[in-house]
Amino acid sequence: MPPRMRLLGVLGGMSWTSTESYYRLLNEGVADRLGGLHSARLLLHSVDFDEIAELQHSDDWPATAEILGRAARGLADAGAEGLIIATNTMHKVADDVEAASGLPLLHIADATARAVLDAGVRRVGLLATAFTMEDTFYVGRLATHGIETIVPVAESRAEVHRIIYDELVRDVVRPESREVFRRTMSDLVADGAEGIVFGCTEVGLLVGPADTSVPSFDTVALHAAAAVDWMISPTR
Repeated sequence: MPPRMRLLGVLGGMSWTSTESYYRLLNEGVADRLGGLHSARLLLHSVDFDEIAELQHSDDWPATAEILGRAARGLADAGAEGLIIATNTMHKVADDVEAASGLPLLHIADATARAVLDAGVRRVGLLATAFTMEDTFYVGRLATHGIETIVPVAESRAEVHRIIYDELVRDVVRPESREVFRRTMSDLVADGAEGIVFGCTEVGLLVGPADTSVPSFDTVALHAAAAVDWMISPTR
């Protein structure tokens, strides 16, 4: 008999398109590791992303932290033993959410950093929302692992951000937008990136490893894999 699986709380809905990917990957990961008919033990709180996105663009991060904090406390009260935030950008308030929940939080940048270092990469290009590319909460977290991050030029950052919010979170995938991402990744490689981090959970809906000449790191897959490891590890 495998050890009892820990119950994972998932803060999702940011966006529902990437949360769908998380749900599939978490269940596939558990099934692959445990076999049989095993599936992931999850509690999911899916927020209304319109409210979150409006607060993000209004720079009201304390309000976003309060929304996610309440949701995280609800997951803890329902029995969750650990927590993931199923998006990169909202890790800007990860410390607040972890404190509000009283649960251990599996940070997406830590899971990404481990994969980057395992690949022998030390300098990455970052594709993400403008919030993630331009603030320090994510780049700084990677830096604590010894990873240097470079971001696209301002014009490219703005276009990547627009595509994420106007298209990908709405489940819209356009070939012309894929070309924008490909050119942006090529520019990052030309600037010295040894790998590309898909630092928004929707990026993998548009591009993949074949779209860049260097290793790519899909944060959804890496975060989900880390969560699977945590769920099926022996209970402490």
